[in-house]
Amino acid sequence: MDKIPMTGHGFTQLEEELRRLKFVERPAVARALEEARGHGDLSENAEYEAAKERQAFIERRVAEVETKLSRAQIIDTSKLTGDTVKFGATVTVVDEDVDEEMSFQIVGEDEADIKKHRLSIKSPLARALIGKQVGEAVEVRTPGGGKVYELVKIVYR
Repeated sequence: MDKIPMTGHGFTQLEEELRRLKFVERPAVARALEEARGHGDLSENAEYEAAKERQAFIERRVAEVETKLSRAQIIDTSKLTGDTVKFGATVTVVDEDVDEEMSFQIVGEDEADIKKHRLSIKSPLARALIGKQVGEAVEVRTPGGGKVYELVKIVYR
């Protein structure tokens, strides 16, 4: 199986989610199921059905998070250096169409949050930037057509 790159922060977030799912969500849904069973006929019990669906979701997510944690490749971004873009880099690019500057860190898929300037390694822009150096331009296909970005800064922290 392939390793899943993530920062230490991303790994910690997944561990916290797993603990919450196992020790908060699971017991809560078990109580909801028990309460719904007490309401009688299960075939017409909407609360019971909703609790069963929630239980199935939690179990799928627990399995997914456990798999991701077992395949995690934690990358200490503070030890990275270089003049090319790689996982963990904080990059600044300029959208050449509108001359607008944007900065973001390239992180694991589960850590991505564009509002926090954290871009998934699997995103088209991040994939286009990997291996590039300051001054290079990349073209990215978007639903609205092609966009060109110039790489103006690379920082590792």
